[in-house]
Amino acid sequence: MTLTVPGSKQVQHFVLKGDLVVVQDVREALMQGRNSDGKMVRRPLSPHLQVYRPQISSALSIFHRFTGIALSAGALLLALWLGAAATSPGAFSLAQALLDSILGKLVLFGFTLALFYHFCNGIRHLLWDAGYGFELPVMHRSGYAVLVATVGLTVLFWGIFLVIG
Repeated sequence: MTLTVPGSKQVQHFVLKGDLVVVQDVREALMQGRNSDGKMVRRPLSPHLQVYRPQISSALSIFHRFTGIALSAGALLLALWLGAAATSPGAFSLAQALLDSILGKLVLFGFTLALFYHFCNGIRHLLWDAGYGFELPVMHRSGYAVLVATVGLTVLFWGIFLVIG
């Protein structure tokens, strides 16, 4: 059977046996379909990320996944710190010295930023689960609100932390 896609060449990857379409190449199975008339057609490949213009909703979704991974890594660091505290005073002082360094403080700042972002965006997702905020303007406003709340909570936390010591 030959399929013709408008604007492309003919494709010979399908064999019709009665009502059954046999695909000669497994990759072609994902691209077969029927049009509204029931005629076999070859579906186009979906566009890749390079075709789309980034939007706040997609960027926040990707960032939510990355912060989840960062929080998992931070939980491992917390477990190591607690393990050092339980092991010996020498191990704890070494772990504490690492966290007191510039790099350690930068890691802790990134961890709190990820924590507050994931928390705020999680609340946004809970509202979506309840059926609120699906209108496009509301979704964009809530996305920007998550970013503002993340920065505000992180700065507030570190401001209090630095003042209290």
